[in-house]
Parts: sequence; structure tokens; C-alpha cells
Amino acid sequence: MTLKRRGTGERGRRFAVRSVAGQVFLLQLTIVLLLVVAAAVVLAWQARAADVRNARERSMACAHTLAAAPSTAAALQSSRPTRRLQPTSVRATRQCGIDFVAVLNRQGIRLSDPIPGLIGERATGDFGRALAGEAYTEQFEGEPKDSVRAVAPVRDADGTVIGLVTAGVDLTTVSARLNRELPWLAVGAAGALLLATAGAGLVSRRLNRQTRGLGPAEVTRMYEHHDAVLHAVREGVLVLDRERRLVLANDEAHRLLGLPDRAQGQHVDDLRLESRVGELLSSGRPASDEVHMVGDRMLAVNQRTTGRDGESTGSVATLRDTTELREVAGQARIAAQRLQLLYTAGLRIGTTLDVVRTAEELAEVAVPPFADVVSVDLLDPVISGEEPLPDPATAAVRRVALRSAVGDAHPLQPVGSRPAIPPVAADHAGGKQVRAVFEPDLAAATEWRAVDPERAERVLDAGFHSLITVPMRARGTVFGLASFWRRDQRPFQPEDVSSAEELVTRTAVCVDNARRYAREHGLAVTLQRSLLPGGLPEQNAVGAAYRYLPAQSGVGGDWFDVIPLPGARVALVVGDVVGHGLHAAATMGRLRTAVHNFSSLDLPPDELLAHLDELVARIDQDPTLGPETETVTGATVLYAIYDPTSGQCQLARAGHPPPALARPDGSTTILDAPENLPLGLGTSPFETCTVTLPEGSRLVLYTNGLVQVRSRDLDNRLDMLRTALTRVEHGPEATCAAVLEALLPDRTAEDRDDIALLVAETRLLPPSRIAQWEVPSDPEAVAPVRAACMSQLTEWGLEETAFTAELILSELITNAIRYGAPPITVRLLCDRYMTCEVSDRSSTAPHLRRATTVDEGGRGLFLIAQLAQHWGARYTSEGKTIWAELPLTADQVEPPLV
Repeated sequence: MTLKRRGTGERGRRFAVRSVAGQVFLLQLTIVLLLVVAAAVVLAWQARAADVRNARERSMACAHTLAAAPSTAAALQSSRPTRRLQPTSVRATRQCGIDFVAVLNRQGIRLSDPIPGLIGERATGDFGRALAGEAYTEQFEGEPKDSVRAVAPVRDADGTVIGLVTAGVDLTTVSARLNRELPWLAVGAAGALLLATAGAGLVSRRLNRQTRGLGPAEVTRMYEHHDAVLHAVREGVLVLDRERRLVLANDEAHRLLGLPDRAQGQHVDDLRLESRVGELLSSGRPASDEVHMVGDRMLAVNQRTTGRDGESTGSVATLRDTTELREVAGQARIAAQRLQLLYTAGLRIGTTLDVVRTAEELAEVAVPPFADVVSVDLLDPVISGEEPLPDPATAAVRRVALRSAVGDAHPLQPVGSRPAIPPVAADHAGGKQVRAVFEPDLAAATEWRAVDPERAERVLDAGFHSLITVPMRARGTVFGLASFWRRDQRPFQPEDVSSAEELVTRTAVCVDNARRYAREHGLAVTLQRSLLPGGLPEQNAVGAAYRYLPAQSGVGGDWFDVIPLPGARVALVVGDVVGHGLHAAATMGRLRTAVHNFSSLDLPPDELLAHLDELVARIDQDPTLGPETETVTGATVLYAIYDPTSGQCQLARAGHPPPALARPDGSTTILDAPENLPLGLGTSPFETCTVTLPEGSRLVLYTNGLVQVRSRDLDNRLDMLRTALTRVEHGPEATCAAVLEALLPDRTAEDRDDIALLVAETRLLPPSRIAQWEVPSDPEAVAPVRAACMSQLTEWGLEETAFTAELILSELITNAIRYGAPPITVRLLCDRYMTCEVSDRSSTAPHLRRATTVDEGGRGLFLIAQLAQHWGARYTSEGKTIWAELPLTADQVEPPLV
């Protein structure tokens, strides 16, 4: 089987009769014959029309050029326009090759003209179009001659028409030119006849190929299909001509714009379209997807001009209904806003473990993205960290957060007030269930008004129209309420309730965590405060001041102590337990109690730290402790004993920072005390150093939180401490303030360890309040020493204490002579107590016991214990000292040195 290409073969034979191409060829042949008959007339007319058109174009070009020249506008606005315009008009007439150029004012009066006699006369014709700003050409009939002329407006700098320029060619000139062209027109007509015949054949042949040999019926059917498709599409199509008349409008355009049935052929302005759409179609300006509202529809409008060579012949506009798309986009935008709101809430709510701050963060997140005003009310027990009551309706609430996007233009109660609780409970079979309250129209609702009718009226007067109140609930317990108010935004919708509940639920969990932390933190702080000294004990050895700064968590393991010791001495202690929290505070209390107990044994610093180290090791090795319990190993302590009778200070430290010393002469130093290992790590004995402190020296003891920061070297921080001590001449309180002022500013939030600072200014016991005797190892020496002691007590005005002191001294000296080793020394100290000390070289420890009725001895220490307020023994490298303290009256006590 042989395939034939369409348009050839059988269709080629139908070319002359049935195809569109054949019918076109017959029509063209007929036209060619008619052209032979009418050639001369048509060519002559065309030549004349060409001459007229040429005259129009040259006239328009000349008139438009002269009107656009700045000198023309300037001449029209000058005092003598004719003098400046006449030469220009004559020159333009000559250069443009036309018959005349004239400049007119707005009244049509000639200001320049080739015929000077016509200057000053009014030109004939209607110039309304030119005065309206339009340049045009016309065939003029009238005085002085019939002509083809162009009229162009002259504009000033503001675009206002201030005059007219007319230029043209006389019709007699056009006719003369036609007469010269008629011979050539005849030749052209003959040639055109031949070419038309040949061209008709070529066009018909090409048309036959393009129409594929289709006949008229088939072409008609094709256009019917095209028309059906045009009116079936879901996009409106409008075709407008140059005069802005409607040429074509499909069915969708009629539906979208509500066009009348006979809209075709009417001017756009007569269709009474929506203002913005009508303006767009009337202007003819290009537009791409411009959105315009037409009734309840949102239309995307596109418009393009039609025409060739930059000449507009009309425009085509398409209309697309995007209403459903807008609704979908709006729903997507609302969903995105809600997701963004919840995302922001997850980042910004619950950044601190503070109940009130968490409520404030909820208000900050919700205003203004979700509501115009947000208030948060919490139950009183929740604010204080306690468990809330089972029934929230019976508890008082306090407003803890209020944020407004409308300024103060609201009548809601301020922060700190106690608003009434709105109804948030619904009756159910099992009792009352707390739920959210949604009021989309406050003016129509009644329940919320019943709580505070007067304030409710003011809320309505302020313009608020909708409200969502959500109970703040976690673990089945209500902590408070959050209220979301809208005034300037659109009213709340039912789907907004879930967003509000999600926000409040997240906040409730954070509030619950903060409440629990506040309760536990309060317990830990209370425990820590109870374990720290509430004040410094009375003693005359040093003038002391302290500062305690808690860690960022508020609970740490730093501690300090000032412990009076026998012999007018004092123990200064500063310690640091590793970690923070309740366990650190409890461990600190255990260590502080242990130090007090060991100090009562009057142990030297190195022995006391050794006992403390053993205690820490036993605590960490206690099998009853759970695996989650933190160890104490690593705790540090600095223990110092200062003796005001000699000015000597014994120091020992276990892994603790060294103390600083500021001498009275202004020099400062960091004491080079042996470092030793922290408690619980030592396997070697602790070392002690002894320094002699001048009276008025300031000994500074501190924990590592004062000098250790991440941004500075430790040596640099110690230099800063020494510099701060140099700036203060005396006074423990002033020294504490200066040290903190110098060292605290460099600390950041990451460096917020707790700080214990203890400053002790040394004093010396006056020599007049100290008496000392060497006692021979002879029982007969007891009486003379005893007599000397009584004489000294009388000199001090302690006659009332002399008898008791005599008995105690007699027993102590006798025991030293009998059981001790020489040399034997007796010393009396008059400070806050009357202290009697007897020292010898023996290390035998006296023991208190109750003698039976048949025993000859054993009653001496018992007698001393009964007569003295305190008594004891301390051991030194030279032996031991037995001491006893007797109370003094207020007027007998030696006042401390200032």
C-alpha cells in the first residue's frame, strides 16, 4: 500500500473546486481582471493617498519636533513670542520641505506664520484635541488654503499645554506631485497586473499546503471547535480594541465580571465594572497577575497590548478566579503562624526555673502574634512553691503577668492584683471538670460578665470583642489561669482554642517544674542558712567580718567559722565542699560540725585536718550510702589558730587557696602555707606553718569562687586581690567590700560559684592583762606562787574571783609538781574569761574521775570541773597545758582593742 502525503494526489485534484485554496485562486483571478479595468483609477487614487500620507507624516514630524523643542516653549512664555518664533518657523518650513509652519497660542492666535500678514489672526479649525494634549493630522479645508496639516501641542516643564504648532502641505502641491507620477503609475499598474496573476497562483498553492487541502466546511468546523474551546476554559478572556470597546468576551469572563448579554461592542466604562478592574481595562496598561476583588471573588488579571511595530491596536486581558486558592493559602498561612507560635513557645517559655518569669514568658510569646492582651493568674500556693489546693475555685489567685500590644488602653487589673476567678468548671457525672472558656463575642456572652460586671463593661467599651480563658493544668492539678484578649485582631475562631491550650499546657509543665524547684530550692537554702553561722561569736582576739555569696543555684558547699578557743585564742576556718545543691549543703554541715567538735579538743591545725580527712574517707566508704550519693572527696579546708598573747598564727590547709595578708605598713602578700591534698585524698601527714602577725594585720581567708574565673589566670586574680587589700588601710568590713568590688565584675554567669570570704584583723592582748611565773618543782613553792597570783588578781580588780582561782591554781600547781616534769609555768590571762594555765614538760593526760569515800586522792580535777566554767588540756611540742576558765562580770571584762 502506498502512503500519500496530505495536500497532494486526490486532494491536489480537488484544488480548483472544493478546497479553500482553489476557491481563493478563482477569487484572485477575478480580482486580477477587475484590477485591469480599474488599475488607472486605483493607482491614481493610491498615488494621491500616498502623497497625502507623505504630507501628513512630514507635517507631523516637523510639527512634533518643533513642539518638543525647549526653545519653542520658552518663546511662548516670553514677553515677545513672535520675534523669537517667526525665524524658527520660516527655517523649519524650509528644512522640512513643507509649505507652512505656524505657532499658535492656546486661543488659536497665530504667533508666527509664513505669511506675515496672518500673524495675530485666529487660525481656522477646531484645536480641542491638541489642547487636550493629543498630536494629530487632518485634511483641512478653509482659509488661507486647503491643505494637509498636523497639529502638535507644546508643553511646559510641568506638562501643561501652553500652545500649538501647525505644519502642513497645500493640496495644490500634492496634486502637482501626482501629475508628475501618473506615467509611472501606469507602468506600475501593468507590472502589478502580471505580478498579481503570478502571486495569486503562488499564494493559492501555499494556502493549499497550509490548509492541507481542507474545504470551507472543514475550516468552518475547525473554527467552531476553536470557539467552543475558548468559551469552555475556566479563564476569562477579554479582547478590547484601540477605543477600549469590548470586541470579545468568553463565557467565563461574563461569569466572573457579571457582564450583560449585550456587552460586546460597548465601551469598558459603560460596563460598570469594579473600580480597580475597570480602571485597569480602561487604561490598557500591561499587567501581570494583578489581584483585584470583584464582589466576593479574588481575580488574578493579566493584560497585554496587541499590535505591531509598537502601534497599539487594542489589548487582551485574561481573568483567573483565585478565591479558592486564597482560602487555601490563608489556611496554610494560619497553620504556619500557629506552628511558628508553638515553635517560639518551645524556645522561649521555661528558660528559667522561676514561676513568675515563666508566666511572663507566656505573655511575651503570645503578644502580639496570638492576642492583643494576655494575663496570667496563678494560685498563691503555686507562687510560693507549695502544692496547690485540689479545688482551684476555693483558692485565691494573684496576677503575675500582664502584657499588652495596645499600651494602657485596657481596663484589666495590673500585676500584683487579685482578680476574681472566671467560670472555668463544668458539671459532669464524676464532679467538676476544669475546661477552657471560649467567648467569640464578648458583647453577647453573659457568664464572664457575672464575675466583675463593672469591669466587664469597661472591657467592652475599650473595644475588646473576644476572649479565650484556659486553665493552667499539669498532672491533673490546676495552677492558675491564662486569659487571651483580642481587640484589634480578628475575633478568635474555634480552632484558636487548641493553640491557646497548647501554649498554656507547655507553660503549665514549666510552671510545675519551676514550682517544684522553688520548693526544693527553698528547703535547700533553709538548710544551708541554718548550717552557716548566723553571726560571729564574741571574742577579743580578732575583729572579723565576712561575706557569703551563694552560687547561681543558690545552694553551695562553701562555709566559714570563727571559733573561740581557750587562752583567748581564736580559730578561723574556711571550707569548700565539691558540688552544689542539697547534698553539698548537708555535707558542709557535717564537716562544720566535725570541725567544731575537733576544735573543742584544742587540737593543732595539722592534727585537726588529719582527723577531718579520716572522717571524709569514712563518709565516702559508708556501705549504707546509695550509688547516686555524691562523694565528699575533694573538699578543701583552711584552718588557722591565732594567739593574741604572742601574735602567732598557725596555718594548715587541705587543697584550699592560700590566705592573703595585709600588714599595717601597707604591704600585702599571699602566705606560702603548705598546700597539702584535699580531704579524702591525703596519704601523707598535713603540714603546718607558723607566722607572726603584727597587731592590726588583716588576714583574708576565702574560697576558690572568689579568685577562679575562666577568663583570667589564677596568679593574675591573686594579684588583683593583693591590690584590693592595698587600697584599704584598715577595717574588716571595708576590706570585704573592697575585695568584692575588685574581683566580682570579672565573673560571668558561667563563673557563678559560691563565695565565702572571712577577714580577721588581729589584736594583741595587752601585757598588763598577762601574768606568768616559773614554779620550782617543790611543793613548798606552791604557796608563794599562789600568793603572787592572788595579788595579781587583786590588782586586776578580780577580788570576787580570787578565792575560786586560788583553789584551782593550788590544785593545778600541786598536780604539776607531783605528776609533771619541770619546768613548770603558771600563766594568768584576763580577757573575756579569767584563764588559769599551768604548763609542764610531761605529756601525761589528766583524767577526771569520781573518787569513792575511802580514796585519799582523785578529787582535784573533779573540784576544778565544779568550780571552773570550762577546763581542759592542750598538748604542745614542749609538753602540755592544763587550763581552766572562770567567768567574769561585764565590768571586769577587758574591752577589745579597736
